Amino acid sequence: MMENELCENKFKSKLQIESIDFSSDKKKQRTSYHCDICGKSFSRSEHLERHTTTHTGEKSYLCDICGKSFTESGSLRMHRDIHTGEKPYRCDICGESFPQNSHLTRHRHTHKRKRPYHCDICGQSFYSSSDLTVHKRSHTGEKPYECEICGQSFSQSCILTLHKRIHTGEKPFHCDICDKSFPRKDCLIIHKRSHTGEKPYPCDICDKSFLHNSHLTRHRHTHTREKPYGCDICGKSFSCCGDLTKHKRTHTGEKPYRCDICGRSFSQSGQLTFHKRIHTAERPYHCEICGKSFSRKGCLMIHKRRHSGDKPYHCDICGKSFCTNAELTRHKHVHTGEKPNHCEICGKSFPRNDCLAVHKLGHSGEKPDY
Repeated sequence: MMENELCENKFKSKLQIESIDFSSDKKKQRTSYHCDICGKSFSRSEHLERHTTTHTGEKSYLCDICGKSFTESGSLRMHRDIHTGEKPYRCDICGESFPQNSHLTRHRHTHKRKRPYHCDICGQSFYSSSDLTVHKRSHTGEKPYECEICGQSFSQSCILTLHKRIHTGEKPFHCDICDKSFPRKDCLIIHKRSHTGEKPYPCDICDKSFLHNSHLTRHRHTHTREKPYGCDICGKSFSCCGDLTKHKRTHTGEKPYRCDICGRSFSQSGQLTFHKRIHTAERPYHCEICGKSFSRKGCLMIHKRRHSGDKPYHCDICGKSFCTNAELTRHKHVHTGEKPNHCEICGKSFPRNDCLAVHKLGHSGEKPDY
């Protein structure tokens, strides 16, 4: 009896040992592909190949439309949706479509998640108490985060972090196509669309498309003529919030953007960028028709209209069209009789600034160079 029991125990032990050895061999077999650079193991050869590209930087999957390269075929497939505009992943709750399944998954959470935190002032609801706290500052005007360099205050610490990059010049987000750098991730995303040609925000009135949602919002106001953002100092209204923010600096005198070459300060980052080109003589925008170069993209766009004959600004009184909004504004003075350009010497008024400039030569004794 004892002998049988002993044999049985030995048999069980042998089975366990064989089982352990077998599973160990199986595990070794599953992870038999080793990276000779870092030693990491993989169960499949294609996983090892994909991993190796993280060391070599190899991007063997090439987009045949724009030439951009990727380390994985899946990344290339997702990228191609930018060119095709295809959005195959549709939300079955609200109908919104997305180019990637991960975007749809993230979007679905907005339907599923509850918003238990309610603002007792306006009734708006939030996912977290911290979101509600930040929101309430829009009612109270509280700005607890202060910049120790210029003294400006902000309602959120993340906005202060972004603001500080104005002073430090830090641009941590780099474009892997042209090496240009940006202070914010959203600026990099928008910039990359200039390489891909992606304009994901279409106008449902005129079918024009835009790089950024704020550009679409501003454009829509050209159809509706709506200007919902009013200045509480002078009452002037604007079609977008960003324009109002810039305008308010004309009242406060705030100029947070400083040139590190000559020390001159500006109220807008774009003004500083253009100003620096005076020092560098940079003209990065080239006309592919005549080869002329410009320091500003807007100047190139206006110049191109001279070639194409495009005149998108129409007078609603006589129907005449113009290349620029400034030309249309000057033209309207013909109809209204308005003369907004005043001579500070004699008080005489003129409909156009160039007319005023010629007039002033009469006071100085100079003769106009016709």
